[in-house]
Amino acid sequence: MTRFVANAAAGLMIALIGVIAYLVLIDPTAFGLLGGGDDPFEECRSTKVVGGQATIGGPFTLINGSGDAVSDTDIITKPTLVYFGYTYCPDVCPFDTVRNAEALDLLSEAGKSAQSVFISIDPERDTPDVISEYASYVHEDMIGLTGSPEQVKAAAAAYKAYYRKNGEGEDYLVDHSTFTYLVLPGHGFVEFFRREETPEALAEKTACFIERSKQN
Repeated sequence: MTRFVANAAAGLMIALIGVIAYLVLIDPTAFGLLGGGDDPFEECRSTKVVGGQATIGGPFTLINGSGDAVSDTDIITKPTLVYFGYTYCPDVCPFDTVRNAEALDLLSEAGKSAQSVFISIDPERDTPDVISEYASYVHEDMIGLTGSPEQVKAAAAAYKAYYRKNGEGEDYLVDHSTFTYLVLPGHGFVEFFRREETPEALAEKTACFIERSKQN
C-alpha cells in the first residue's frame, strides 16, 4: 500500500470513528453507553451507562509483554485508563495514548497513582514483544496486552469496544472506537472519555473518581 493510500484510509477511519462517537453521544442505544440511575460517582461523571456501570467491563484473560497469561485482577491493581488500539495505527492511537500518558503525569504530580493499559485489537501483528516495546516507549506506567483473536474479541466485547480489520496484506488498517475507559479496583468500570478530552480534563476527572472511591 502506498503512503497516499494509507493516509487516505486513515482519514476514512477517523471519519468513521467520529460518526461512531456521535452516535454513541446522541443515541443511547447505539452502544448502550448512555443512561441514568443512582451513582456514587455522580459528582464526577459526565457520562452514564444504560443498565448501570456493571454492563461495561468485566473479566478478561490476555497476554502481557512477557508472553504470560494475565487476568483483569492481575492488571487492574490501581486506577487504570484502558484503551483499545493497535501499534501500527498511523495517527489516532499515538495521539490518544500520548494524551493518556500526559494525564498520568499530571495525576502523579497531584499525588494520585494511576496507570494505563493498551489492549491490542490487532493480535496478528501485535505480538508480546511488539506490544511490550510500544508500551514502554509511550509511558513507564503503561501496560501492553495482546492475546489470541478470541481473547481480544472477548475483552473488546466486555467493554463494548468496536474494531474491524480493513484491508489485507502487511499494511492493513483496523477501524476502531477511540474511548478511554477508567477502571478502579473494587469498583470496575466507572467512566469513559472521548478523544476530545484534554490531558488536563482527563486528569482532573480521573482524580475526582479516585478521591470519591476512597469514600465508598
